[in-house]
Amino acid sequence: MKLKLYNTLTHKKETFKPINPKEVKIYTCGPTVYWFAHVGNFRSYIFSDLLKRVLLYNEYKVKHIINVTDVGHLTSDADEGTDKLESAAAKENKTATEVAKYYFNVFKHDFSKLDLLEPDAWPRATQHIKAQIMMIQSLEKKGYTYKTSDGIYFDTSKFKNYGKLSRKKAGELEAGKRVSLKDKKNITDFALWKFSELSIKRQQEWKSPWGIGFPGWHIECSAMASEYLGKHFDIHTGGEDHVHIHHENEIAQSEACFEKSPWVNYWMHNAFLEVPGGKMSKSKGKIETLEDLEKKGISELAYKYFMYTAHYRKPLTWSSDAIQSAVQSYDKLKNITTNLHDDKKINKNYIKKFEDKINDDLDMPGALAVLWELLRDKTASGKVKTVQKMEEVFGLRLFEKAVILIPKKIKAIADERQIARKNSDWKKSDELRKELEDSGWKVKDTKDNYELEKQ
Repeated sequence: MKLKLYNTLTHKKETFKPINPKEVKIYTCGPTVYWFAHVGNFRSYIFSDLLKRVLLYNEYKVKHIINVTDVGHLTSDADEGTDKLESAAAKENKTATEVAKYYFNVFKHDFSKLDLLEPDAWPRATQHIKAQIMMIQSLEKKGYTYKTSDGIYFDTSKFKNYGKLSRKKAGELEAGKRVSLKDKKNITDFALWKFSELSIKRQQEWKSPWGIGFPGWHIECSAMASEYLGKHFDIHTGGEDHVHIHHENEIAQSEACFEKSPWVNYWMHNAFLEVPGGKMSKSKGKIETLEDLEKKGISELAYKYFMYTAHYRKPLTWSSDAIQSAVQSYDKLKNITTNLHDDKKINKNYIKKFEDKINDDLDMPGALAVLWELLRDKTASGKVKTVQKMEEVFGLRLFEKAVILIPKKIKAIADERQIARKNSDWKKSDELRKELEDSGWKVKDTKDNYELEKQ
């Protein structure tokens, strides 16, 4: 089977050719653990998990790394502003370490709920400071760095291929316009090491050859990716917002340091999950977490199914109607698959159709269409084993009995009705039953309690 993937670096779909025919190495930009990850954030991890599953399906061995940013991610991509971890620690009156540990644990819990495959390692930036300093020293010796009043910067004008990922040019502002540039030589130059401000006491800072400070966000990923995967590896993934700055800077510093081009063969990026007015964003306050979905009776895997309804490179719009439609489709799919009783061999015709879709740049809308076509085909044989094989890629737990999540609002109405029944207030009981039915829920009274069923 020929697997084709879209490479942001070349701006085209290519037949995938791994460096090592037996193993594929992938690095995924992981969470900055200063707050809850929202459903928009998780699109990136569902995408990288899908990529990993398709590679495994194609019988590749996969080494997958997802980093954890627990220092150095400033609120501005211009290397200005406050450190997100430091800000969260001050706001919550905790240590930065406590904040990072708490939100990473929540993230991993949600990661597991989505049935995403664990990476081989979760390296943390704070545990790899030495590697980052060594990399900056190497860049310094090769003449790629300079010192400003607030840190050590990478001179993008020294790297001739800067901008090849996003196709932008270094030095976009004229030299001398110091109002915007401050001490930087070029607008595209970026911090490798930031000096701690004397007037502000940081919780996370380290000694370095250049003074007390902390690493820039970009150097963290280059150092950790190379430490775990080597100085040349196969695939680097992340959200499309990383293309123009974070990933561009990773390429420049890594290829300059290792004198190896390309550092990564395939760059792959997922599009945003959008809400009216733009992408779902923590800074704008327009977020929904997996816990928020649970409170509404929406399971994590129904949300994952929703992610599959659009190609990973296409924007997906978040709305109540869209997610509810996905919930209904997923519930219907589970009801069908858990009631299949066919033990014949895999249906080669449908598997071929499925493989054609997943190997065409991870076409999940197409793969879902093949699944539904199989289930609706009354003459098709081997449905159980065929769906089980497809499930290696979907990761939707299609053969597990569905667990009905009851929204808090519905549970409150049902409890109120139960109290009304105990008080023999039959009029109110009937009114509340009608309210439940209008909301799509059927209530069945038992001897001492009640049961709720989704209509």
